[in-house]
Amino acid sequence: MPTQYPKISEELRVRRLQPPTGQVNMVLDTDTYNEIDDQFAIVYTMLSQDKINLQAIYAAPFLNRLSESAKDGMDKSYDEIIRILRRMNVPADGFAFRGSERFMPSPGEPEDSPAARDLIARALAAPADEPLYVVAIGAITNVASAIALEPRIIEKIVVVWLGGHRLDWQHTKEFNLKQDVCAARIVLDSGVPLVLVPCSGVASHLITTLPEVERYVKGQGAIGDFLAERYEACSSDHYGYSRVIWDISVIAWLINPASVPSALVHSPVLTDQITWSRDTSRHLIRCAHYVQRDAIFKDLFRKLEQHALAASETVR
Repeated sequence: MPTQYPKISEELRVRRLQPPTGQVNMVLDTDTYNEIDDQFAIVYTMLSQDKINLQAIYAAPFLNRLSESAKDGMDKSYDEIIRILRRMNVPADGFAFRGSERFMPSPGEPEDSPAARDLIARALAAPADEPLYVVAIGAITNVASAIALEPRIIEKIVVVWLGGHRLDWQHTKEFNLKQDVCAARIVLDSGVPLVLVPCSGVASHLITTLPEVERYVKGQGAIGDFLAERYEACSSDHYGYSRVIWDISVIAWLINPASVPSALVHSPVLTDQITWSRDTSRHLIRCAHYVQRDAIFKDLFRKLEQHALAASETVR
């Protein structure tokens, strides 16, 4: 039997989809070990406390050459989260949670996990006028599972997801989306307020290079050195090499929405061919169509520098 989701009025949904103006309460769902951009996104979030009250971090599953299974990817991501928290001197207990051990086999089979249960509890406890922002930068299994387990949470959250490609792209076989199509459809179809940041054509502008990382990241305390080390390990040939740090795009939208221009559009239909189809009778979501690359990296680099300076002064 199909899951029955609460009906959210379009007025409330549009209000929830307005760019945030003050500090927001947020949880972060991340396949941290899959790439190097998740690490940058976690640090960027934690260095932006004036805009973001980060309440929890969830480890998301992934499966590629770096993992033997979705569970192994999730476990490795959890371990990477712990490594970051230690360098940031943040306790992991009650803050970092393991997520799903597999992808959703069908829309009616959510994957229960500590992450999904924590998300449900935090969402239900959120004040009616202060939604919990659920930022996802991996396969959206944990988030979709929480929605399927407790559909009432769609009235209390705003999902901000880096997933799929630009809506006019020839396909949307992007890593985060294609790993768990069932989960993606739940987020797109349930009516939950959704801010979508596509990868190719939008977040793909967030490119940086080794010289830039060596100049502005390396040497900026323990966490700066950690991020630089992760970047340097990406390629044995750095000549002419650049890399996309996709995941900081969704964090940037929360910090400075003007740096990630977006508009309200009808929620796209995800076809069986993993392409986008349009139906103007569907509910609205917010979709990003560009990123201000320089503004975002300048903000991140300055915060790393300020963090390192504050840490050095504390030691004195």
